[in-house]
Amino acid sequence: MADSTIITLISLGVTFLFMLGVPVFVVIGYWVLGMSFVLGLSLDNIGAALADVFTDGFALLAMPLFILTGDLINRSGIARRLSDFAYSCLGWIRGGLAMASLGACGLFAAISGSNSATTATIGSMLHPEMVKGGYDERFSAATAAAGGTVGIIIPPSIIFIVYGFLLNLPISDLFVAGIIPGAMMVGGMMIACFLICWRNGWGFLIPLSPVRVIKTAVGAWLGFFAIGLVLWGIYTGKFSPTEAAGVTVGFCVIVGFVCLPLHRLLGGDKDSDIETKPLAQMLVVQGFGPLELPSITMRSAQITGILAPLIAVSVVMQQILSVLGAQETIGNFVTSMGGYHAVLFTSMAIVFVSGMVLESLPVTIILAPILAPIAHSVGVEPVQFAVVFLVGASIGFITPPYGLNLYVASGVTGVPYFRLLRYTLLYLVALIAVWFVVALVPTLSTALLPQR
Repeated sequence: MADSTIITLISLGVTFLFMLGVPVFVVIGYWVLGMSFVLGLSLDNIGAALADVFTDGFALLAMPLFILTGDLINRSGIARRLSDFAYSCLGWIRGGLAMASLGACGLFAAISGSNSATTATIGSMLHPEMVKGGYDERFSAATAAAGGTVGIIIPPSIIFIVYGFLLNLPISDLFVAGIIPGAMMVGGMMIACFLICWRNGWGFLIPLSPVRVIKTAVGAWLGFFAIGLVLWGIYTGKFSPTEAAGVTVGFCVIVGFVCLPLHRLLGGDKDSDIETKPLAQMLVVQGFGPLELPSITMRSAQITGILAPLIAVSVVMQQILSVLGAQETIGNFVTSMGGYHAVLFTSMAIVFVSGMVLESLPVTIILAPILAPIAHSVGVEPVQFAVVFLVGASIGFITPPYGLNLYVASGVTGVPYFRLLRYTLLYLVALIAVWFVVALVPTLSTALLPQR
């Protein structure tokens, strides 16, 4: 049997496994093993490549730390305070609570750097509140899924770390470049959210109260401080992204330990009305104790244990694709498209289609090293292309048939996957519109970069 036939059969076999729901890293791992036998590659190469990903990748140490940060922020009560602030600012508008959940996703993303963590945290907190507030449960779950897309764009971002590691770009520059596009994504989804809610008459309105806004802003001060700490440290060069992740974890642990006894001393949350709650109670979050830290860390370790093997086997997959000539084939196809805009839009199309069937990590690891040099050769600034590439990858989180955020939102809200799809359509339109604007206006990605 010809090698090409065996390669086709192996590829079809692992595709079938993927459709059956086998974890992506296992599917890619089987493909890598099969291709190694067909091509006569030593299995020692796989082991060495898997080890090199983490022994040579200092920047990847930030990944588990930012995942842990997200869990600490959620458990300490800071995430709840951020969502309360967003609601106090937007609750007077039709669809205000849904828009507040999108705003809360943006704020949470500015600390956690993870799409799935953002969707799970905000979805589990605000989905019940939205249903009580008169919103359709399918729309509420879809809103949490859509809001989670900014988790990998607004800094700090786990996927930006991987991209910078692969393409040897300054991760701090990538973080800064994601600020404006990430804010635009939130704004675009808020417009879509308002139109949906206005058409359906969803949501109970609350009066705009300056007292409530000020109090919730005070209550969210720890979240704002954490966001500012990360951005200040990275933007000024005081921290590397990995050091920033460590500092943020340390900050969250200290906040959790210090606030727990203070929260109990001040009476906890007996007074649920924010406008009448004493200011001292607003300054302190619920916190957590030392005995809870192992369970929080274990949850973060479980997520890292899913992502780390996926990164490793995807790197090996990239190497095998190079041996097969896939990179050259794709490169020749994209290059043949012509000039600047043709190459850019062709690359965007490839990323969009790939994001429909794969998670953002394998999409980035496999395609970024192929497409980025081609885009650079026609004049696309590397940092701008990184943002365009990853905004496209993030849209894949709510694009069937894969749509990771849709599965996460379905899991935390109990709404079946296929019932969410109807209400993701307008969010997809809004995100794609923002994507094209970011692609066509490079200064949106580069305006905040420090001058060197």
